[in-house]
Amino acid sequence: MLHQLMELVRKKNIFRWDKKKIEVKLIATILYYAGISLRKTSKFLKDFEKFSHEALRQWYHKLAQLFTNSRKYRRCIAIDETKIKIGDEWHYIWAAIDVETWEILGVMVTKWRTSIDVIRFVKNFLPYCENKPLIKIDKAPWYRWALQRMGLKYEHETFGERNAIEGWFNILKARLKRFWKRFPSNASKESVEKWLTAFVAIYNLEVRIS
Repeated sequence: MLHQLMELVRKKNIFRWDKKKIEVKLIATILYYAGISLRKTSKFLKDFEKFSHEALRQWYHKLAQLFTNSRKYRRCIAIDETKIKIGDEWHYIWAAIDVETWEILGVMVTKWRTSIDVIRFVKNFLPYCENKPLIKIDKAPWYRWALQRMGLKYEHETFGERNAIEGWFNILKARLKRFWKRFPSNASKESVEKWLTAFVAIYNLEVRIS
């Protein structure tokens, strides 16, 4: 994965102003992605290159620029949301997954859970679909009206193909436990969304090369 990540970073020229070695930056971000803290990662790699935990945080957030998906026919997409804490306030993470490729097509953070949020979220990932895919949802009331209004077919499902999105949320929650189940109190909704987008960019790369 390191080789593919390096190719993408160089192609997009993400680290153009930083003099640290790209290899060290990417190894550090992968270790952080895997769950090692910012401080522990910087200490672990200090014999190769010295950098601060804040520098690593910035490198990781820059990887959000790598998030992209190809536009193609997608038969079925599962969407769901989960509750998280940012500081002392509850927010919701929305995610959409292609049930056949297991690629995450979109993530979003909101304060509320409404049908308007559903419309905003679906509009984020539909550009990656050549067609109008079948949407797999749970029975939450905010989905039906929004998807009907957008002219999208949907099915309620507890297990089956919705296992794909449940499985991805399990991966995410396991990583978030490193934050003691909540993001730091000084984090903003925007920074959390950027963190998530970087997480998804690396996750999708793993899926595509596996």
